[in-house]
Amino acid sequence: MQQAKTARTQAPKVRTQKAQIGSPQAGSTAGTFNPHHAPELPAEAEPKARERIIAAATRLFCQYGITAVGVDAVVAEAATAKATLYKAFGSKERLVEAVLEREGAAWRDWFLGELLKGEATPLSRLRRIFPVLRDWFGDDRFFGCPFINAVAEHDKRDDRMRQIALAHKKVVLATLSRLAAEAGAPDPDGAAHQLGLLIDGAIVAAMITRDENVALLAGETADLLLARMTAAEVA
Repeated sequence: MQQAKTARTQAPKVRTQKAQIGSPQAGSTAGTFNPHHAPELPAEAEPKARERIIAAATRLFCQYGITAVGVDAVVAEAATAKATLYKAFGSKERLVEAVLEREGAAWRDWFLGELLKGEATPLSRLRRIFPVLRDWFGDDRFFGCPFINAVAEHDKRDDRMRQIALAHKKVVLATLSRLAAEAGAPDPDGAAHQLGLLIDGAIVAAMITRDENVALLAGETADLLLARMTAAEVA
């Protein structure tokens, strides 16, 4: 792997790192892939400007925040022109939305893929949630959930970021609900929402404390929920 190259952006007044761009390989584990890192770009040819901009914005927005990173910083990191960014996206807000759409798809592919891979019972798949998240929390490039961060940074009366975040959560909750139903939960949607709250809480706690083991505490709570859920099935 290439070592990170340090570069100074024009704005904000922070030092950013051009970290190696990676993507999950077949058979990879959660600990070897950061789902919120920019997607791998073709090595055989210089990536197109649009992809470079999204990759650069992903790195900067995740680490420093959307508000803290200006367009000048993004184009400097992407080694392109400001006019190219506006031609491709029209505005910074549209760029933010493009990054979130890409980030959401990457995270769902990774997270849900980890839950659903291989042979396992639905209950066992649900019990994978927090060990998988713990691996993510332990990554040096873990900066929290981009959707939670984006909603927190934007005008709380502006529903656009909230709608994007909810669309992402809807896909995740649908899978959790299906697994809960297959495991015999009397209220699969309710169980999915309870697990979703534990997931969100663990992500925020891990971001604040930088302690990956908060996933273990959330997992213990989830085990109580799942035990109660299966007990209700037996009853």
